[in-house]
Amino acid sequence: MDRPDATLIPEGTPWLTDTGAVAVCRAIVAGGHRIYFVGGCVRNALLGVSVSDIDLATDAMPEKVMTLVAAAGMKVIPTGIDHGTVTVVTNGMPYEITTFRRDVQTDGRRAVVAFSTDISDDARRRDFTINALYATPEGQVVDPLRGLDDLRARRIRFIDDAVARIREDYLRVLRYFRFHAWYGNPEDGFDEDALAAIGANLSGLEALSAERVGAEMKKLLKAADPVFALSGMQGAGVLSQILPGADTRLIALVVHFERMLAVEPDWIARLAALGGDDPGQRWRLSKADARKLTAIRKAAFDGPSLAEVAYREGYAIAAGAALLRGAIAETPPDPSPLVAASKARFPIIAHDLMPAFTGPELGQRLGELEQVWIDSGFSLTREDLLE
Repeated sequence: MDRPDATLIPEGTPWLTDTGAVAVCRAIVAGGHRIYFVGGCVRNALLGVSVSDIDLATDAMPEKVMTLVAAAGMKVIPTGIDHGTVTVVTNGMPYEITTFRRDVQTDGRRAVVAFSTDISDDARRRDFTINALYATPEGQVVDPLRGLDDLRARRIRFIDDAVARIREDYLRVLRYFRFHAWYGNPEDGFDEDALAAIGANLSGLEALSAERVGAEMKKLLKAADPVFALSGMQGAGVLSQILPGADTRLIALVVHFERMLAVEPDWIARLAALGGDDPGQRWRLSKADARKLTAIRKAAFDGPSLAEVAYREGYAIAAGAALLRGAIAETPPDPSPLVAASKARFPIIAHDLMPAFTGPELGQRLGELEQVWIDSGFSLTREDLLE
């Protein structure tokens, strides 16, 4: 049964007036069915933070959804019809619509579902109460499981039985800490039932794919301040399970220095500070991310001057290494000179040294002069170098 709340989605919320979403909702409602915005878009609108995805849920069966939107002139794709999801494309934008459903059987990664017309069934198969919030096309919030109270208190709580929710998908252990990093209130600490359930199911993390773990941890590390959540993961034994050898001491200082120095947070630099046994491989990072991680660690521990790193590798790698060096020394670094170093341009070209130097000798001489120029703090001019 719907439980409308007095709460309304704030006026001016973009997805309420999004032309594509409005057209999709009208098509479903015109067919005699209910449709709601659900999950992250509702949660974030109520918190006043940006929304990346618009998800919709309905009591109409998938085939009925396809019939109604097609009759309204919209393109429909049965992207996950066996699980109740179809994608509607209108004005060049995709919208996922999923039929209310309940879990019949789960194995920790996948679920067998049955369709439902009861919004409470749909709400109970979600992970946390703050994600089981719905809104009508007019912006009226529907709260089947009293998640609004938790959202207002910034309390992250599993729906019903925490053990059952975790065993439906062990990734929810990582999601619990990720949501704490983004939306939780550190002053209230962690939910005791959640921590007990997580501690009893650590072995289930072994079944997760490296890609899913990496994607979830990337999101966590992008939070404004992930330290409390990461410390909770370490205390609960989760961090050592997914990244042996990782420790939160240095990352706590890195995040502190980021704020102190107004340095733009970089999740890969934070990961470098977290340490651990080869996260690039364990979490299946992309080649570019893995290379950047390696470069930051190398520059922090045994590389040349950070100014040279900025010149050769770019500001991001040098700044990450500077923060990590500062954390090791427990002293705030000064990354400001690295901006100029990253933009410095060597004033000599090969033609300037010819014909006195050719072939391998030319390359060697260019390298020698470039190093002299770098060691001068990029101050020597073309004329100085050619003397």
